[in-house]
This record gives sequence, structure tokens and C-alpha cells, in this order.
Amino acid sequence: MTNRSDTQDEEIITAALLVIGDEILSGRTKDKNIGTIAEHLNTVGIRLREVRIVADEASEIIAAVNDLRKDNTYLFTTGGIGPTHDDITADCVADAVGAKLNVDQRAVDLMRARRPDMDLNEARLRMARIPEGAELVENAVSGAPGFMVENVIVMAGVPSIMQSMLETVTPRLKTGKKMLSTTLEVKKPEGAVAGPLGRAATAFPDVSMGSYPYYKQGNFGTNLVLRSIDEERLSQALAALKTELQNAGLLDAES
Repeated sequence: MTNRSDTQDEEIITAALLVIGDEILSGRTKDKNIGTIAEHLNTVGIRLREVRIVADEASEIIAAVNDLRKDNTYLFTTGGIGPTHDDITADCVADAVGAKLNVDQRAVDLMRARRPDMDLNEARLRMARIPEGAELVENAVSGAPGFMVENVIVMAGVPSIMQSMLETVTPRLKTGKKMLSTTLEVKKPEGAVAGPLGRAATAFPDVSMGSYPYYKQGNFGTNLVLRSIDEERLSQALAALKTELQNAGLLDAES
């Protein structure tokens, strides 16, 4: 059960993540970026609101880019900016924002600086194609950059390279209030705590409340996670939730 509210919108910076690649959808590659990006954005004060995964199909990528970028402060993408024919993310993002895509000398220079002996053949030069008007997002791992055009940040799918790009681009982004969270463990099944949790959530619509059941050592329990950008409201909501649970006989007064 999760209760969400986006009050105080002027203080909330949002993002979506578009994961691109047939290899993710087929299961051949296990995504390792979603959790890293979500945690990083939450830490700097950007709320990740949606993650979408699409295949290497131009029409699907373009539609997803246009859909997600219009509803969020930022859209991050991972995957599809390599040297092979099916790496079409740069093409699709350029199409979505209406920009020409050309080999960018800035990107070529970065690649040469990283590997002076590199043979910049046609395949490798695909990684230097950048939409006109875009800022480069440097890549400290392998040289070939990502880019930021309008509110779309295009990053590699390889986790180490993605992390390098994410750290590079973060100082350029607007950030809002950081999301704060607290967890209350209740050694009762989720069904037992649903009523008290629902009443507390109704009383505090501006505080996100989620229930996460577990089973360990032969016993059921539930972790209740409260999240808010307002520290005082978070404390008030936690106190109210504890009272609801105590009144229902589900939590000791000392807890």
C-alpha cells in the first residue's frame, strides 16, 4: 500500500528514466542502473517518478522520449549509444527534439584524448554523433561522451560508464528538497496493519506511506516506510502512525 502526494510542486524536481535495449527485455542483460540512478537522484533532491523500458525500435524510443520529457523536469536515458547499427538512441533523441545529428568535433577530441592511438573508423565515429545544440556529458571511463539536449540526458548502459556520466552531469541540474524517510518495523502481517496505516495516510496526505511485508525466522512482519520533504511533517506522521498502531494493539507503547 502506498499513498503519494505531490504537494508543494514548486519545491519538487522530477525525473523519468528510459532504459533502452532488446537485451534488457530479453533477459540476456540484467539491468544494474535503475537502483543506482534512483538512489543518486533521491540523494541530490530529484524525485524519480517513472522508469520505462523499451526495445531498440525507433518509433517506440521516440514516442517514449516525447512522452516522458514533457511530464518531468528531466528525462534520463541509458543504453543504445554504442558503435553498432542497433545503437539508435542518439538518432531517436535528435528526432524527438527536432535537432540535426552530426559527428561532433568536441566528442572526437575527447575520444582522441582518451585513446590517442584509436582508429576512429566509421563505427567508432557513431559514438561521436551529437545533436546540434547539445551539451556533452563527459565519460571518464572510456572517453565517448553522452549528451544533454533540452531536458534529456543521454547516458551509456554500461554501469561504470553510466555512473561516471551521472556524476558529471549532476552539478548542472536543478535540484529540490531532498526526500527524507523513516522506517517503522511492526512484527505483524501486512493485513493487520493496513487499517491503522490507511487512517494515518488519510490524515497526512502530503507524506508518502508504504508497507513492505517480510517473512523471516518463521514470522511475518511489515516494514512501514514514510517519506516526505518536510522533516516536521514526517515526524508528525510517524507519531500519528504509532498512535494508530498502539490503539489497535499492534505496537507497544515503548516503540
